[in-house]
Amino acid sequence: MLDNIQVLIVAPVFAVDLLLQGLFIGAIFALAAYGLALVWGVMNVKNLCQGDFVIMGGYIAFTMSWFDIHPIIALPVAFVLMFAFGWIVYLLIIKRVVDRDMFTSLLATFGLSLLIQQVLQLIFGPEVQTTDAGFDSIVLADSMIILPWARIISLILASVLALGIIVFMKYSRMGRAIRATAQDPRAARVLGVDTNLVYAFTYALNAAICGAAGVLVAMIWVIQPYYGIVHSIRAFVIVTAAGLGNLPGVIAAGFGLGIAEKYADFVFGAEFAVAAVVSMLIIVLVYRQLQLYRLRQVVR
Repeated sequence: MLDNIQVLIVAPVFAVDLLLQGLFIGAIFALAAYGLALVWGVMNVKNLCQGDFVIMGGYIAFTMSWFDIHPIIALPVAFVLMFAFGWIVYLLIIKRVVDRDMFTSLLATFGLSLLIQQVLQLIFGPEVQTTDAGFDSIVLADSMIILPWARIISLILASVLALGIIVFMKYSRMGRAIRATAQDPRAARVLGVDTNLVYAFTYALNAAICGAAGVLVAMIWVIQPYYGIVHSIRAFVIVTAAGLGNLPGVIAAGFGLGIAEKYADFVFGAEFAVAAVVSMLIIVLVYRQLQLYRLRQVVR
């Protein structure tokens, strides 16, 4: 560990490379986390199968690569298919638990997570897979910094998708209905908003966002049926740190987590990268609890 830290100090170019790589993957983390923030903020559902939706999107791109279909073309397909899948999941499962206590939604989505993992494992096997985008790389600093075009393009696509979602939420009729329902569901119903339709659309949109993020993950990283839990933890870390409804905070936390994970991977080793993510979740939860404690003290 100390040797790795010394390398970063002696050769800052490695630190720059880790920073850039962290930004690339952080954009995808932020995208998936925004979907979780939507479901959590609008429906008060803690979606433990969030990461599994991401992996499903990756496997859609992987399946389409069998037919020589490029991942960029697979992205809108995954968006549409995952939107339909999310709507079906809402009608079959989430609709029955959305008005219940937190633990009911946690158990329901955790069971769905296990089901998705097992189905993916039966179909695709337990091996790690990736999708070849066929792009070259940019080589800088005497080959010490390598920027794959696939990661640069994934950052651009994630930014365009996030911008599209922001515009949709701000200017569309459904976006205004979603924001109204998030603020006060009862008042929204009084004003004529079909909250059941809003809930279904919100959950389906979350699944679609995760599906698109999964395509980008398959293009620049790896997918495996049981990797979904790690993406779920990342999303929970980002949303908990940023707070519900705070899109700039979600983006900043997503980039921050991506950078922190890449540095932890380099310093502590790849086997401790997931442990670093879990540690960050614990730190964020403790910090939030201390904030609540100080608030209670002020109220008293």
